[in-house]
Amino acid sequence: MDNEKTLLQQIRDKEQEQSKKIDAVKAETDAEIAAARHRAEEVVNDAERSGKMAADEFLKKEKEKTDAEIERMKKATETAAESARIKGETNLQPTVEKIVHYVTMK
Repeated sequence: MDNEKTLLQQIRDKEQEQSKKIDAVKAETDAEIAAARHRAEEVVNDAERSGKMAADEFLKKEKEKTDAEIERMKKATETAAESARIKGETNLQPTVEKIVHYVTMK
């Protein structure tokens, strides 16, 4: 029976040894997983920062283009309005004379 206990004790010792190895590997794996999650989080944060910077730059450029187009349209409108005013002033006297002539039938 002493032999069986010794053999049983040897088995228990081996089980404890394997259990310690498993725990060590598990701890190492958990640490690697935590580090990988941390790296992944950093990558996501970097990507978000880069994306925000790119979006801000794109928005700035498009706003500049839009502002330039608005200015161009304002100038074109001012030019067209001035042209219409000049044309109207030029044609005002002859138009008034035609209306007066038509109304008075002279």
